[in-house]
Amino acid sequence: MLSGHTDVVPVDGQRWTVPPFELTLRDDLCYGRGSTDMKGFIACVLAAVPDFLSQPLRMPLHLAFSYDEEVGCLGVRSLVDHLKASKDKPALCIIGEPTEMRPVYGHKGKLAMRCTVQGKACHSAYAPRGVNAIEYAAKLITRLGTLGETLAQTRDSRFDPPYSTLQVGVIHGGAALNIVPESCQFDFEIRHLPEVSLEPTLAELHGYAAGELLTSMRAVAPQADITFSPLSRYPGLLSDPQSEFAGWLAQWAQSEAFSTVASVPRAACSMKPA
Repeated sequence: MLSGHTDVVPVDGQRWTVPPFELTLRDDLCYGRGSTDMKGFIACVLAAVPDFLSQPLRMPLHLAFSYDEEVGCLGVRSLVDHLKASKDKPALCIIGEPTEMRPVYGHKGKLAMRCTVQGKACHSAYAPRGVNAIEYAAKLITRLGTLGETLAQTRDSRFDPPYSTLQVGVIHGGAALNIVPESCQFDFEIRHLPEVSLEPTLAELHGYAAGELLTSMRAVAPQADITFSPLSRYPGLLSDPQSEFAGWLAQWAQSEAFSTVASVPRAACSMKPA
């Protein structure tokens, strides 16, 4: 199976010197949004279809293209469900993300979540009568930092960094300085090693929120609440670099420098023959 995603990231606020949604050829390079990530791969695959059809294939070859990968791998989920229900499973799959032709045999898993803290607003002169949603969100973020330190204790030198990471990336809350904030919302993500289960981390986080924090919040405002909503999730993967498939991949890529991290994509893809 040859697989890739058809969507690209936006161009808003970027200083392009060529039309981003038109192909520009310059010095044997193709310039345009997504030329490496990853329309270049898809174009190569489609261009090779006549050659595939002309060969006596030993096994079926499937093309699998998804959408909305850049916003949480949304499009591939129905494909995964289809493969689970199918009696015929792929023997191997090559995903053409940009790697500078270095074979990549693994990646970390990811969980992205949104936490919403609902407190009680009041004038800041009477702050004890309210429930400050930002302050309770800060307590949760502090606990996430501690959980991240625990996750980082498990190491795998094949990855960079060689441990799981947890970080808060977006936060919104409050209406005015003289109003105790009624609500606060923040997004966080965990990028974890394939062998690491996130269930203990999530259980501790939910237990802290439902126990210590909500007990304190609802003593002032019974309607106070803390909720967690998943934004996206995909598992970590780690293939055997000593497998037969890995040998084929090294031969095709003309490289045995296996990695677990893909390259940062360039703005152009090469048209020069390998």
